[in-house]
Amino acid sequence: MRESVTLPKKWMPMDEELKRRLAELPADRPVLIAGPTASGKSALALSIARHGGGVVVNADALQVFSNWRVLTARPSEAEQEIASHRLYGHVAGDQDYSVGHWLRDLAPILSGPDRPIIVGGTGLYFTALTEGLADIPPTPPEVRAEGEALLAQKGREAMLATLDDDTLSRIDPLNPARVARAWEVWRSTGRGLASWQDDTPPPLLPLSDTLPLVLEAGRDWLRDRIARRFDAMLADGALEEARRNLDDWNPKAPSAKAIGAPELIGHLRGDMSLDEARQAAIISSQQYAKRQRTWFRARMKAWTRVVVG
Repeated sequence: MRESVTLPKKWMPMDEELKRRLAELPADRPVLIAGPTASGKSALALSIARHGGGVVVNADALQVFSNWRVLTARPSEAEQEIASHRLYGHVAGDQDYSVGHWLRDLAPILSGPDRPIIVGGTGLYFTALTEGLADIPPTPPEVRAEGEALLAQKGREAMLATLDDDTLSRIDPLNPARVARAWEVWRSTGRGLASWQDDTPPPLLPLSDTLPLVLEAGRDWLRDRIARRFDAMLADGALEEARRNLDDWNPKAPSAKAIGAPELIGHLRGDMSLDEARQAAIISSQQYAKRQRTWFRARMKAWTRVVVG
């Protein structure tokens, strides 16, 4: 494991040690910043861009959608004036967008004139970028429909029972989306997801060609940050944003996975009070952060740890 870098609780501007290491990097060396939600990834990326130059590139699977700006904590207009930002809010909310789509959108940015500072909380994006992405055929619609019915009727356990041991060891069994994806691959190709992954082509950006940083936040510090950030989102218009999405709301749409969206929509439909929606959204975000931290610990052992909180 690489050494850790510790930042104080109020770590803007960057601490001197990390700033020194960044200053010594070649101007074209990409920087990767991963971390759980509300840990301060975007602020760090913006500081790096301001001090050392570069374009900030999104690596969050929910910040790509155009219909949720406040609720997904996309960079503000003021932040975008400080540095160029790419791959934020460029996908319609009802459009499928996979890690393969993201890699294709990212490729021309990597060969562009500006050093990419790639920041986000979607571990799968970083893994695919630095380790390669298996060329798995698209899932036929009928297989996806079959999987949705199976998941609704019998739950994750029925899907998990069909998967091979190698695949089971590589996915989060508590994440319905990951379980469903593994099941779809097996059902549509006859091969396990792990088998496809073992045939993965070379990565688009090897980890050794980057400065990879992963933020590590204390549990209690992060829980408090998540709660305060959701309150800030409400103050910044998250409920009004949800109201704009109400008429076209589809819980199966890709963008409907935005943390807090189902809860605020539920409130607007009269299913719960605003305080109940707030509490449920905060809990959902905290659970999501826990899954992210688990992924980062398991899959990013070669990354430099940046301790916050």
